[in-house]
Amino acid sequence: MKKIKVLMLLFVLAALVVALAACGTETSEKDNNGTTGTETPVEEKVVLEGSVVVDGSGTVYPLMAYLAEDYMTEEQTKVSVEVSRAGTSAGFKKFLVADGTDFNDASRKIKDSEAATAKELGIDVKEFKVALDGLTFVINKENDWATELTQEEVINIFLGSAGMTKWSDVRPGFPEVEIKTYGPNENHGTYEFFFETILKKQDLTAGANLQQEYSTLVDLVSKDKNAIAFFGYGYYANNKDKINAVKIDFGKGSISPSLDTIAEDGAYAPFTRPVFTYLNVGMAKAKPQVLDYAIYVMKNVQAAASETGFAPLTDAEIKASVDYLEGLK
Repeated sequence: MKKIKVLMLLFVLAALVVALAACGTETSEKDNNGTTGTETPVEEKVVLEGSVVVDGSGTVYPLMAYLAEDYMTEEQTKVSVEVSRAGTSAGFKKFLVADGTDFNDASRKIKDSEAATAKELGIDVKEFKVALDGLTFVINKENDWATELTQEEVINIFLGSAGMTKWSDVRPGFPEVEIKTYGPNENHGTYEFFFETILKKQDLTAGANLQQEYSTLVDLVSKDKNAIAFFGYGYYANNKDKINAVKIDFGKGSISPSLDTIAEDGAYAPFTRPVFTYLNVGMAKAKPQVLDYAIYVMKNVQAAASETGFAPLTDAEIKASVDYLEGLK
């Protein structure tokens, strides 16, 4: 009887060993086939060092500064991204020289003369559209008469040949007081866009007070009841507590500039423009941190645009830019 029990126990143990061996083999086979087991470890991110230098448009500055801060704190903590705002035209002068800046932000497209300079110097320049901006006209909080203007009226206020020096010249019933006109100076792409596209290269009114800093313009308008100024929507959006935006009637009713109306085919289209950053492709190929930052910018610019007062681009536009940059690796 004892012998039978021993034989049965041995049989059970043998069966258990066989079963365990089979399970081990199955697990091993599944691991080898990649169907179960530990997942393939994610490739570690390369830690980069060095600097990235960006200059140019004051309009685009808040967008690029926002992206730069996130990149340095969340993506590559050992890379220094320096963002300045000399203005589009002044920025191109720093970009289109030997050992110039890595990027130039611009609130207008590169000029033929600037492209020619790049060609002469052997600088390979790539244009990237980053967002849409709405040219915005702003007034003092106490101005209760010019809250809505037609496209023609707002243009004529700044057009020298129109001869509008008093608010009463704009529309009967407006106060008979001097209009104080303000805007960015010639260093800025916003000035060039306004002069070339909106005014059709006609002279601004002689009394226009043009400034280098957008913060100065905001301050001047906020302190002058009779003031009106133009600049990018983002600077208005960040200072709504100090100034008001003029609603513009393009012929179908008054439209407020907003992230919903600013679009190349939208309600605010006549005053909508794309904004750009220009990359020195040679710098991107020579310096890994420059290329990495360029890719980061284009992958994250849609979310950043909405946070800084710009209308975002389409997914298709973003994908085309990212694909190009990935191809430089």
